[in-house]
Amino acid sequence: MLKNWGAAIFVAVALTSTTAVGALAQPLPGTVSTEVRMKLERDARLSVTETVQVPEGKAVKRTVPLRLAVGNDLERQYQVTDAKVEGKGSTSVSDDSFDVTLEGNSTLTYTVVGAVAPVGDALEVRWQVAGGWDAELDKVAVSFSAPDSPTSVNCLAGPVGSSQPCTSADLADGKGVRAQEIKLGAGERVDVAIGLSAGVVPPNAVVVEQSGLAAAFALTPVSGAALGGLLVLLLGGVALLWYLRGRDAAALASEVGAVSVLVRDGNDRVAFASPDGVLPGQVGTVVDEHVDVVDVTATVIDLAVRNYLWITEARQEDGFGHDWQIVRRNPVDDSLSGYEKAVCEALLPHGTEAVSVSELRGRQIDLAQVRDRLYSDVVEKRWFARRPDTERNLFWWVGIAIAVLGVAATVVLALTVGNALFGLVVAVGGVALAFGARSMPARTKRGSELLEHVRGLRGYLAGVTPDDVPEADRELVFSRSLPYAVVLGETERWLSTFAQQDLYWYGNASDFRRSFPAFLGALDGVLAQAGHLRSLRAPNP
Repeated sequence: MLKNWGAAIFVAVALTSTTAVGALAQPLPGTVSTEVRMKLERDARLSVTETVQVPEGKAVKRTVPLRLAVGNDLERQYQVTDAKVEGKGSTSVSDDSFDVTLEGNSTLTYTVVGAVAPVGDALEVRWQVAGGWDAELDKVAVSFSAPDSPTSVNCLAGPVGSSQPCTSADLADGKGVRAQEIKLGAGERVDVAIGLSAGVVPPNAVVVEQSGLAAAFALTPVSGAALGGLLVLLLGGVALLWYLRGRDAAALASEVGAVSVLVRDGNDRVAFASPDGVLPGQVGTVVDEHVDVVDVTATVIDLAVRNYLWITEARQEDGFGHDWQIVRRNPVDDSLSGYEKAVCEALLPHGTEAVSVSELRGRQIDLAQVRDRLYSDVVEKRWFARRPDTERNLFWWVGIAIAVLGVAATVVLALTVGNALFGLVVAVGGVALAFGARSMPARTKRGSELLEHVRGLRGYLAGVTPDDVPEADRELVFSRSLPYAVVLGETERWLSTFAQQDLYWYGNASDFRRSFPAFLGALDGVLAQAGHLRSLRAPNP
């Protein structure tokens, strides 16, 4: 008797639980839900009927992909036919997708071709019964029937690619399949795969090689080899740059004290002697591998210090503001380098003995010869193996050409045989080469040694004091060092350390410490307007 009562209680609890679950599974009012009924026909076509409930006044859209990747550069293709909507809505079908728009409660019917695939000694029916909706679905109910009883069911829900199982999925009474998912987020899917015995229907799945951009840019052995080759090329380029520029890195990283640039002659007079005989304009070019405006400005000062030019302060013609006059003191001779001669010719052409800075501002000065001769000069001095500008331009244009070739190859390969990733790799390599062009000029061993000496020269400019130089030699030492201070950015410190009022090469200065920086700014502005050279500071108006 107790056994019978226990069984009755168990059945009552089970019925109560089933009823509760059924109540929970009902879609909530004002939400979107769908009931999908699938029937596998004997010719392997899959007839689908979707009853979709949409709140009044709301429209929902669904996009079902008809091409699914199945690995190894293969994709499975589905075909949807006979799509119709009973109610308010529309459908459209392309080779890539099945698109649906629905308003209110509607019934959508369509036929799927390609859903049955052979899997070992059995068959599998697979279809994305829900997915691509632009709204959350409160409930997705699925049923399936076939000419023979299904042998298995696998239902996945959630984001595309996830392996999360559906809320429920079973073989029902053995003659079909029932599945359910509660709360399917927008953009998520319900993917059902049902097993059947072999021979129930003929398989009709279509699996082909990927097409389109995804296939064209797929990682293949050829494109993988290209990526490996690019990696080797980049590593080789880094190793080459390290070899070529390693001496520079060592020179910049090492601790360098002030170099000895003050020498004494037989009469115990102190003079300035630059390391390796480097001139101010050459210093800037060796340090940053560019001919800059400041290199020319420092050269003008150096030519005045060496008595080829004379600089005098003057008033502008309108009587307002400062002006300066540059006067030829001695003719150019073979003691000057090629770029120094070009500087004299640019400022004071043949037959011109004096010019003011204001006049230079209104004149079209051509500094191309100065730039070219200075680049050639650092090669002749064996500080560079080749002209830095030529080397940069060469690698820039080679990089651009390779990048253009890579882009063209990418387009051609994408539209023809595939493996477009190979062309993309070539394009990336070209872009990297173009952007790395600025690092291509390589100093020679002698150039790297000079770079180290220049650091020591800057240490001298920052550390020397007037007490280190006899009073009788201070004007000359100050003057000979000043162009190097200008090019190395030590002007202010140098002027404050060696305050000079009267100089043999600079006239009419009531306050040299105030006047000289103004002259540098004015001359920099004139030279920057001339073009051809890089300006490291904004020109004065």
